[in-house]
Amino acid sequence: MTPEGAAQSAPAETDAHAAHGHGHDATWKLAIGAIGIVFGDIGTSPLYAFRETFDGHHKLTLDTLHIMGVISLMFWSMMVVVTLKYVTIIMRADNKGEGGSLALLALISRSSGNPKRWTQGIVLLGVFATALFYGDSMITPAVSVLSAVEGLAVAAPGFSKLVLPIAVVILVLLFSIQRTGTSRVGTFFGPIMLFYFLTIATLGTLSLIQTPTILQALSPLHAFQFLADDPLKGFLALGSVVLAVTGAEALYADMGHFGRKPIRISWLWFVLPALILNYMGQGALLMREGHHALRSPFYMLAPEVLQFPLVILATMAAVIASQAVISGAFSVTQQAIQLGFVPRLRIEHTSASTAGQIYIPLINWALMIMVILLVLAFQTSSNLTAAYGIAVTGAMFIDNCLLAVVLFQLWKWKKRYAIPLLAIFFTVDLAYFAANLTKVPDGGWFPLLVGFIVFTLLTTWSKGRQLMINRLRESAMPIKIFITSAASSATRVPGTAVFMTSTPDGVPHALLHNLKHNKVLHDRVILLTVKIKDVPYVPDENRMIVDDLGRGFHRMILAYGFMQEADVPAALKQASTCGAEFKMMETSFFLARQTLLASSRPGMMIWREKLFAWMLRNAESAMEFFRLPTNRVVELGSQVEI
Repeated sequence: MTPEGAAQSAPAETDAHAAHGHGHDATWKLAIGAIGIVFGDIGTSPLYAFRETFDGHHKLTLDTLHIMGVISLMFWSMMVVVTLKYVTIIMRADNKGEGGSLALLALISRSSGNPKRWTQGIVLLGVFATALFYGDSMITPAVSVLSAVEGLAVAAPGFSKLVLPIAVVILVLLFSIQRTGTSRVGTFFGPIMLFYFLTIATLGTLSLIQTPTILQALSPLHAFQFLADDPLKGFLALGSVVLAVTGAEALYADMGHFGRKPIRISWLWFVLPALILNYMGQGALLMREGHHALRSPFYMLAPEVLQFPLVILATMAAVIASQAVISGAFSVTQQAIQLGFVPRLRIEHTSASTAGQIYIPLINWALMIMVILLVLAFQTSSNLTAAYGIAVTGAMFIDNCLLAVVLFQLWKWKKRYAIPLLAIFFTVDLAYFAANLTKVPDGGWFPLLVGFIVFTLLTTWSKGRQLMINRLRESAMPIKIFITSAASSATRVPGTAVFMTSTPDGVPHALLHNLKHNKVLHDRVILLTVKIKDVPYVPDENRMIVDDLGRGFHRMILAYGFMQEADVPAALKQASTCGAEFKMMETSFFLARQTLLASSRPGMMIWREKLFAWMLRNAESAMEFFRLPTNRVVELGSQVEI
């Protein structure tokens, strides 16, 4: 089965396109929903981003030049990176409505006029972007929740020793509720984040009114003056300034859930103005009060009486931001399973009405352990921000590379338009990435380490599966010869036998083993292959291809998109071209379970072969993955050398 897995049936595709079918009201409803889910990460950046530029690992002098310069850099970063690159351009490169690195990778692989020229390098880049995402999904909950809870020490200094325990408890509760699903909680996300953005915009505006000269920071001249005054300090400061645009990738990745237009409306008309007003308010506060306010310019924007309620509101926003990235990790994992980069994992659906809501226990608990270890190891959000930027800027740089292929190969842009635009994007992202590399000793090593480990796992599984399929194909008997010889001599018994096979040609090993040991064939034999296409969804009418091979044998291919769940029994019930109706109590499913033997044959290094064998042993059973009835499955083992 080309990625031998499935993950989730068509998610909120209908919602994503509802904006087009149900008019203005639906668009605004989706826009409010997007505020709750998509913008949690970038929306909580004001908690720490501005503070870190002055009080982080590379401290800046707290004067008008630097304050105005930092705000100018943040504003123009949001305009260039988020508004121009992601919202205006990259979001146009959707794969049947879906976004994200893997969806973009599938789009390029399918649409490129000369796939061999691009596929290998682009696939590796896309896979590494996915690997970096896992590092990001560990750091985001840790830094968001910790920075929010640290507000307790500002509102009530006596609580400072409780910050870590409270943050850990919140994170444990957050990961513990994932099994129950987020459909009910999700309905509150939009209004809470709406109120959060209104609050931070109001606080920023009140501060800005007291020091209106801060509005001059919107001019790019202040950014250039800041960088020209001390190029080295300005360069190092970029490592913290980029924290203002963390979460920009989420706009593209979550496009399938809300649609392009609602996300654009939310960003341009609500989120962007709120963020800019808050950053300018923090800058105005520092210009008035200096180092006194530097401990937490975000919380000190509020009067003392409102600081504790602001801590609660910010903590809720941080939990929502964390929830969004955890759900994103589930979604990315199921796409990776379908595209053949991750072994089959147990996937649970948490909503009967919204198929896009899934829960993957292994990913959930692994993330929780890593997030808590991060909080305990780094202790403060300031320390964690050193690890934060690498994953984000690395993924943004890779998105530029993928965008370059899209502009030249898919959209056929003229070079005089594409090259200057790409030059701007590459210059900005390379500057941010290089600045963050200076933070590797202080914690930036963590997302890089996670990225390389995950990249090794993803590529090992993909390569190992391909080698295993090739080995099985080499020893496969042609189906026509088998039918001619076996069908005439073997005893036929009543019922239907479905033999799952990864390749749509040759005789499945399970069929050969069954005939060898049991010496019978069922009256109806289905050779079934599940194929995962490089599109998010395959419509029901294109689901099934059936070929009558004669003498009761049928070759069946079921096609699914990489956002859909492969429910084999449900598909068989719809079959009408291969004899009588399928009855599960009269149907037996035969699966081949391969045991891998590491060998010195060309293909992979021995340690990777052993790693692949371990991953294969721990993959979820195909029986559960394809939703086969447990009492109708027979597994037959075989050994394969790769």
